Amino acid sequence: MKFKSYLCSAALFVALAVQAQTVRIANQGDALSMDPHSLNESLQLSVLGNVYEPLAGRNKDLSLAPALATSWKQTSPTVWRIELRRGVRFHDGKPFTADDVLFSLKRADDDGGDLKGAVSPIKEVRKVNDYTVDIETKAPFPILLDQLSTTYMMSKAWCEENQAVHPVDRRKGIENAASFRANGTGPYRLRERQPNVRTTFVRNGNYWGKIEGNAQEVIFTPIGNDATRVAALLSGEVDVMEPVPLQDIERVNASPNAKVIVGAEMRTIFLGMDQKRDELQYSSVKGKNPFKDRRVRLAFYQAIDIEGIKKTVMRGASHPTALLVGPGVNGYQPDMDKRYPYDPEASKKLLAEAGYPNGFEVTLNCPNDRYVNDARICQAVAANLARVGVKINLAAETKGTYFPKVLRRDTSFYMLGWTPTTYDAHNSLDALARCVDDKQGYGKFNLGAYCNPELDKLILAIQVETDKAKRNQMIREAFKIHHDDVGHIPLHQQSLAWGVSKKVNLVQLADNAMYFKWITIQK
Repeated sequence: MKFKSYLCSAALFVALAVQAQTVRIANQGDALSMDPHSLNESLQLSVLGNVYEPLAGRNKDLSLAPALATSWKQTSPTVWRIELRRGVRFHDGKPFTADDVLFSLKRADDDGGDLKGAVSPIKEVRKVNDYTVDIETKAPFPILLDQLSTTYMMSKAWCEENQAVHPVDRRKGIENAASFRANGTGPYRLRERQPNVRTTFVRNGNYWGKIEGNAQEVIFTPIGNDATRVAALLSGEVDVMEPVPLQDIERVNASPNAKVIVGAEMRTIFLGMDQKRDELQYSSVKGKNPFKDRRVRLAFYQAIDIEGIKKTVMRGASHPTALLVGPGVNGYQPDMDKRYPYDPEASKKLLAEAGYPNGFEVTLNCPNDRYVNDARICQAVAANLARVGVKINLAAETKGTYFPKVLRRDTSFYMLGWTPTTYDAHNSLDALARCVDDKQGYGKFNLGAYCNPELDKLILAIQVETDKAKRNQMIREAFKIHHDDVGHIPLHQQSLAWGVSKKVNLVQLADNAMYFKWITIQK
């Protein structure tokens, strides 16, 4: 990617209406860094989306909304003219200009960060003037602004002053000033950061836009224990928490002071397998990789009782799926959302045909504080696979250590969840199923390195196709190839369950982002 430079009563009323209110939010996990380019993980992007902003963000209905860009248009099939918002200042008082856009998109493309895939379609960014930039893509890319909706803009000057010009690699546990401090343009400023303890945000009195809510201060606290998190909500120690354990939804709704807001989520939970190494790192099989054999992948798939998981683990709050995307995502194909049947006997037969009549042993890496009932799902999968002779060594750990491990592909078998930030099927296919090219940022989250060149051709074609009917047909073909290959093992889309004080009004989005500017609390 190349970057070039071209050339008094009303106030009193408002003060009374917006009183100093504190909102206390608890989550099962923490944002792992304050650096907006360090990790492409939805909780982190949600938290930091209150401090930093993209060129275009989202409305309450998830439609694209002007943010730091006021307008955009294509001046040619591969060039986007972006008009920037004037009068915006970073939290340190410095003005936001085109130089910060050029810097931020270049920084996001750095090998040390995790947003390289988001900016990979970009060929060149050019400064037209202080408030106009041209973004040229390598090929026509009609959803560019959607693609960049969680690529946040940083201050070039602040990063240079704080030795944070490059994002740091969370996979290697490296940190810099931007890991603990923040300087965005968003409606809230970072006041205090204590990783895994508490993060405090305060309202940005100089924010360029409208803040609908009345939260003056937001205290974000990770509470990993489900029972403790529920107790904190019911006692009034916190005002908002998520997720509510499925078994506690009725109890929370029956309480006098809190309720549960339930909604469908776009996130798909799936299992991935190392299909690249000649020998698995964490398996009893030596000298070869059983996951390179489609029969083994299908055997694992058909050994999993997804309806049993839905009933006993998810308590009905899941949508079993055969695809990498679910309802609400553009390109979702409901008629293709049909899983291979649960069939342990067929699974045993496939394993025997592949040369593993007695199964084998392999480690399954899972988080225990990221997705709804994530560790319990993995326990159920392990029990299912045990019935067909596969011994699973379950390695469940906090996401703080889990993500750095799996993101450097130090895994043989893993769980992951994915919400397409563009709300389009291309994003999931490109990030999860495209052949891996770390230098270009392709297949950034294809952690098992599944690869089918025919699918890659379709993913590229989908990226540039502007005819909706043709594009949809390509998406169908891509999903069929992936399904036939058993590239991954899709499990389900989980449901959102937020516990909220009855004094709080907020907006729940299907991507599970929580924006403080839409939170109002009555005291």
